[in-house]
Amino acid sequence: MDYLKRANEIKDEVIANRRYLHQHPELGHALDNTVCFVKEKLIEMGYEPKDCGDHGVVALAGGKKPGKCILIRADMDALPMKEESGLEFSSLTDSAAHTCGHDTHTAMLLGAAKVLKEMEDEIPGTVKLMFQPAEEMLTGADSMVKGGVLENPHVDAAFGLHIFASLPAGRVLYSVGPMMSSIDIFEIRVNGKGGHGSQPNTSVDPVVIGSHIVTGLETINAREIAPDATAVLTIGCFQAGSKFNIIPDSAFMSGTIRTFDNDVRAFIKKRLVEIVEGTARTYRANATVEFHGEGGALITDPETARIIGDSVAAVIGAENVDGSLPPISGSEDFAFVTCEVPSTFFVLGGCPVDYPAYPQHSPQIRFNEDAFVNGVAAYVAGAVGWLESQAE
Repeated sequence: MDYLKRANEIKDEVIANRRYLHQHPELGHALDNTVCFVKEKLIEMGYEPKDCGDHGVVALAGGKKPGKCILIRADMDALPMKEESGLEFSSLTDSAAHTCGHDTHTAMLLGAAKVLKEMEDEIPGTVKLMFQPAEEMLTGADSMVKGGVLENPHVDAAFGLHIFASLPAGRVLYSVGPMMSSIDIFEIRVNGKGGHGSQPNTSVDPVVIGSHIVTGLETINAREIAPDATAVLTIGCFQAGSKFNIIPDSAFMSGTIRTFDNDVRAFIKKRLVEIVEGTARTYRANATVEFHGEGGALITDPETARIIGDSVAAVIGAENVDGSLPPISGSEDFAFVTCEVPSTFFVLGGCPVDYPAYPQHSPQIRFNEDAFVNGVAAYVAGAVGWLESQAE
């Protein structure tokens, strides 16, 4: 089958599915309508979709011939914000919008599912379709991994894709090794003793202690991480007190840690706790640290990336595929999959025509729907190409 030709033939269907999902965005794991829609479309194609994790969906294509199993994934959740794109099919609610493009991923994977079903007898193995919730919360992939998405049948390799409005439409880019950074969201609470601003000696000032903590954490990158290691520790929130002459009882801080090296990530988390707790004790207070939204670095497998990259290039043209994408400082919870099985992750260009290329999560963002054809073809070509390489 000519995957690119078939993707072009079903382009209108893919766009229609995308526009429905775009108008009806849902958040996190609360994806009842989205899951219903995806299941209905899969059933119409002849699949038997199954629930997995917390509002995830799995379906199998192939399995008629012996062979290995590759997973291809799309995320389904939106962001809690108001859309300002001006599209005629904009979100019907002010509380959620698909400003990261997950609606396009879901629609493209449904398109790939249609193509794969039509050629099911020819697939040398099994393709597992993973429709994932809560990527924006960094909990969806973990939920599905714990729910068994990598088993029954066992997954031997995996492939994910993400659209970017800032890249040329239809271009497919990837990198080998570290591709997207880890993320750890932390919260620090310093518990001191409040008092009057005119008598600081009778208090234990959490504002001063918090300030020392911030300064201390800055030394991790400056003095404890190797110069050639990339890591970012950011304090984005510092809250304490409500009046000019009152020393508060406590102070609150939160921030993120990002790195491309999971060993560096573990070291920074360890040192963060030690510095926070040690600094608080030094100044007669106590402090606690909690981590939320944790996710490791997305590290691609070189051989899997090469095989899938070559397979995609053979279908959409080598001029449209680039394997030298620099690492991206953003985070992606597909890392929960990549740390379990050999995987790769591609970026699809979706730059609109005659409209600014807004960054991800912008309320004004638009994506070029012509790019969906290459996205569908990439899903199919990458999955089938990898299976064929394993059968040889």
